[in-house]
Amino acid sequence: MQAKKRYILVIVSCAFLAYCYFGGYRLKKNNRRVRLNTAYSSYSSLKTVNELPSYFTHNSKLEIEKVATAEQINVYRGENFNIASQLGNTNSRSCRMETCFDFTKCYEQFLVYVYPPEPLNSLGAAPPISANYQKIISAIKESRYYTADPERACLFVLGIDTLDRDSLSEDYVRNVPSRLTRLPYWNNGRNHLIFNLYSGTWPNYAEQSLGFDPGEAILAKASMSVLHMRRGFDISVPLFHKQFPLRAGATGLVQSNNFPANKRYLLAFKGKRYVHGIGSETRNSLFHLHNGQDIVLVTTCRHGKSWRELQDARCDEDNRDYDRYDYETLLLNSTFCLVPRGRRLGSFRFLEALQAGCIPVLLSNGWVLPFESKIDWKQAVIWGDERLLLQIPDMVRSIPAERIFALRQQTQVLWERYFGSIEKIVFTTFEIIRERLPDYPVRSTFIWNTSPGALLTLPTFADSSRYLPFQLDSLYMEPRHNYTAVIYVQIGAPLTTNSALYKLVRTIAKSQFVDKIIILWAADRPIPLKKRWPTTYHIPFHVISISGSIQIIKQHNANQAGSFANFVNKLGNEKDQAEPHNTAYTAETTEERPSISERFYPYPEIQTDAVLSLDEDAILNTDELDFAYTVWRDFPDRIVGYPARAHFWDDAKNAWGYTSKWTNYYSIVLTGAAFYHRYYNYLYTNWLSLLLLKTVQQSSNCEDILMNLLVSHVTRKPPIKVTQRKGYKDRETGHSPWNDPDHFIQRQSCLNTFAAVFGYMPLIRSNLRLDPVLYRDPVSNLRKKYRQIELVGS
Repeated sequence: MQAKKRYILVIVSCAFLAYCYFGGYRLKKNNRRVRLNTAYSSYSSLKTVNELPSYFTHNSKLEIEKVATAEQINVYRGENFNIASQLGNTNSRSCRMETCFDFTKCYEQFLVYVYPPEPLNSLGAAPPISANYQKIISAIKESRYYTADPERACLFVLGIDTLDRDSLSEDYVRNVPSRLTRLPYWNNGRNHLIFNLYSGTWPNYAEQSLGFDPGEAILAKASMSVLHMRRGFDISVPLFHKQFPLRAGATGLVQSNNFPANKRYLLAFKGKRYVHGIGSETRNSLFHLHNGQDIVLVTTCRHGKSWRELQDARCDEDNRDYDRYDYETLLLNSTFCLVPRGRRLGSFRFLEALQAGCIPVLLSNGWVLPFESKIDWKQAVIWGDERLLLQIPDMVRSIPAERIFALRQQTQVLWERYFGSIEKIVFTTFEIIRERLPDYPVRSTFIWNTSPGALLTLPTFADSSRYLPFQLDSLYMEPRHNYTAVIYVQIGAPLTTNSALYKLVRTIAKSQFVDKIIILWAADRPIPLKKRWPTTYHIPFHVISISGSIQIIKQHNANQAGSFANFVNKLGNEKDQAEPHNTAYTAETTEERPSISERFYPYPEIQTDAVLSLDEDAILNTDELDFAYTVWRDFPDRIVGYPARAHFWDDAKNAWGYTSKWTNYYSIVLTGAAFYHRYYNYLYTNWLSLLLLKTVQQSSNCEDILMNLLVSHVTRKPPIKVTQRKGYKDRETGHSPWNDPDHFIQRQSCLNTFAAVFGYMPLIRSNLRLDPVLYRDPVSNLRKKYRQIELVGS
């Protein structure tokens, strides 16, 4: 009986143990399945448009359950995907602008504060900072975004170099967490912007391994993936090398868009392959596609200290093929350039291909392309898939010539507008953040993806793109109204019926297209009485004094759109009401702003699209004005005028030269007698670097050259000269500053300073001269519209 009881007890115990073991395992397995399914659905929602889903989403739930560790899933591209981070276990992972950004700091102005350098350590050494990060800081401090007052700042940028977070790199900055805690405005990263090019280190190069917690800071990061991108918050930026220029740098390398679109090589790549570790799969397979004829895909194993120990059987043959081709020659002579991922998702090849006009073919699954929230990359690149590598040749061969032509053109637009320099990359990042502010106008996708791009299209100028000069042609619209004549008076000679200024006003008043006449009085002499001016009949006439308060008020409100215009209107209403025909604004004198640049200020009195800029001693007749305006209506985005000048490269001085001699070409049309769109006044005042305006201020010269550089920079087109007249100045007008012997030397110096600040020479040469000989008028010489031009000087 006792033995029977013992047997029953053993059986019950075994049954209980079996139930606990198998039941608990089943429960544990079910919990594991729930977590994996959650991660699976979360990742599936991150798929981008027009991109094949990743390996991860192709796996069935049964296959996912076979992964050895539930806490880390090895994604197809070799990086560790932390499920907990995707489930939002920290507030920073779920950051949005509405939850992790303080908009109240940005309502008045969008200004950026850069933390000062850290103090020297006990050994007297300054904290390390790389050349590229120094360029980022310089770009910010020399821009209109910068403020030295943290209380006025909307955005904060670290003085700590965070670009390279590879702990094996010589640029790696240590002890970043403790340094962040010492920042007075850190506040867990709120309203901070952190730039980063490299994260993680050997062997796995984990994307989120920065070595510090960015908290609620916005990440402007290269090689960002769809898994870790906080949409609408973080910004993907391109990877650029250490020699990348601070400012505009080299323009696109496409010199001609003539067909045939296909070049010597259809598809090309030259770079490293990784015989060990992340990034090896795709590049190790490229030799299957290389045929040495129209497809050249060559790699080398020669990198790293231990490549000899890690080399495989193909290394020697790959190295020989690699040495046969010059990289720059491949870029310039290839229609498509392969851009496979390296250790990280991004690659230097991306920007290099864009600049060369070689259409990038991307092989980097899950990569968030730079500025992807604003730039339509389907217009410039081809997406491949790492798993379908062998289909790439057939894919690029199937693209028609018209599509190739369009893709090549767009690579140049994007390179020159957003990626040609560190300055442009930084400013694009700022503008993307700025458009997220509740009250700031959002530029359309069309503006972001067409020339001249969003950086040169200020949405505060107008509430519609139809008022922009470079949109008139694309929208098949004509400029509004007629033109406003703006005469800049610097000499202030006595106003008599025989003076040049008197004659000029009378000539303008006879024009059939004039809408308003504005005199900008910058002379030391008092403004003549109303009765001394010629009668302009029905044409509104204003005289504005630009000496004094108009300078100090505008300088104080340089970043406040519209505030100065309101001040001017208010001040004008308080002036002498007995003479509303003659409006003058004066106050105390200041040297904060260059007075000669006042001629390009966007005065509220200028309501027409066209501005006729004139010097007081210009000699023009009414037919010349009307003809030039007719030409400008056909080219509303350019400067159209009479006096032309040219620039050239002087090898002896290793500098740019400036000449007024008549040559077979010109590149500058002086604004002493020229038409242009009023938007350029707005850009000149609110967009140009303060370094450029300071140069004009110090020299009291060169403002017309600067305006030409600005317009050519925006349009990538030369100005247009009309008629063949040689003289346009009144030689009897007093002591003109333009007759000063140092005037020419100053202008040549200005030209070189401007080119240095722009980072390149924007001016473009032209041989075009438009004369009234049957201009858009297919009739005989006896019926020409502008006959009086031929009588000038005869």
